[in-house]
Amino acid sequence: MDNIRQIVIIGASLAGAKAAETLRAEGFDGAVIMVGEEPVRPYERPPLSKDYFRGESVFDSAAVHEGDYYSKSDIELRTSTKAVAVEISDSVVSLDSGERIPYDRLLLATGATPRRLTVPGSDLPGVHYLRTIADADDLSAAVVSSSPVVVIGAGWIGAEVAASARQMGADVSMVELASVPLERVLGPEVGRVYAELHARHGVSLHFGVGVDSLAGAGRVEEVRLTDGTVLPAATIVVGVGVVPRTELAEAAGIESRNGILVDEYLATSAANVFAAGDVANAFHPLYGTHIRLEHWSAALNQGPMAAKNMLGGAVPYDRTPYFFSDQYELGMEYRGWAPAFDSVIFRGQPEQGEFIAFWLDGGSVLAAMNANIWDEGDALEALVRGRLRVDPSALASVDVGLDTLVQL
Repeated sequence: MDNIRQIVIIGASLAGAKAAETLRAEGFDGAVIMVGEEPVRPYERPPLSKDYFRGESVFDSAAVHEGDYYSKSDIELRTSTKAVAVEISDSVVSLDSGERIPYDRLLLATGATPRRLTVPGSDLPGVHYLRTIADADDLSAAVVSSSPVVVIGAGWIGAEVAASARQMGADVSMVELASVPLERVLGPEVGRVYAELHARHGVSLHFGVGVDSLAGAGRVEEVRLTDGTVLPAATIVVGVGVVPRTELAEAAGIESRNGILVDEYLATSAANVFAAGDVANAFHPLYGTHIRLEHWSAALNQGPMAAKNMLGGAVPYDRTPYFFSDQYELGMEYRGWAPAFDSVIFRGQPEQGEFIAFWLDGGSVLAAMNANIWDEGDALEALVRGRLRVDPSALASVDVGLDTLVQL
């Protein structure tokens, strides 16, 4: 640690803020400079589509730290500041002001940006994306004043915004190319649970269909679907995925593929440069492959791990992938990684809103989702992390304790 005098973090995000916090907790007393494009201190993004969006919480509850934390911790937080280049050979970060900041270690926590809609009319006023706190403020105000709302895309952002907009009283339509919400991650079986949930709450569902164009006189007024359907729309929310922000890394010659490639220690192909959060495509020792996770848990946990390894540690990041979602009265937690599976087992009654779903491949449990059941986390973690082979009938039976299956 003696030869490390200055650490620069690009991205005043959850990952960046937790990395800075960890540097101080680990005893690093050199300079820590965090650079962020937004005008506010680091915050967590999940509330942006949920309670903050609905006006049920304030910014301070989403912020990672109290307002005076950074000055008290001697962390130099530069908001409204953009890094425009990383010069690997000189170990320097260039800012949009023209200033050049040297580093001994560098963390790239640049996150991701929403994928843009490219159909005719997609540049009309009234078309919104959700990534930042400012986006959430603008979209929330639009939903309150400009209904009906059309949500394009039924991934996590689209589904959660649709739920929040309905809870705020807006008329909502959801458009999705897949056959059910969240199909890419959860598959059709669990996706149908969410389709039925949104239908019960009055969302007009349009699945298996794309968007042909948007139209309106001066601002968006309707969405024209590829099957000929025309949906009235005063506000449109586009949630069709995100793109990792790798431009700085790529320009610097840092290896990138579906994000910035990092090893199990979150180190990039460039000496003394690390990456964490949405932008990091990290090698996962448990799965033997690279995984890029666009979820809160990766930012929360990878930031501290990167900080420890920047200071000379050699601690692999091998946490079980995890995410959560709240839509209407249905809260859930998902553990594991199941890019391919051959069966889904339900334990409990999905139609009653309390159940556990298991994704299996060859009899092994790859992932599990507990919905409105909150006391089985340890057993689910053990089943998933061990990729245990369990009798499907035992998984499905509420009369068989999950803890007993872990001990088999």
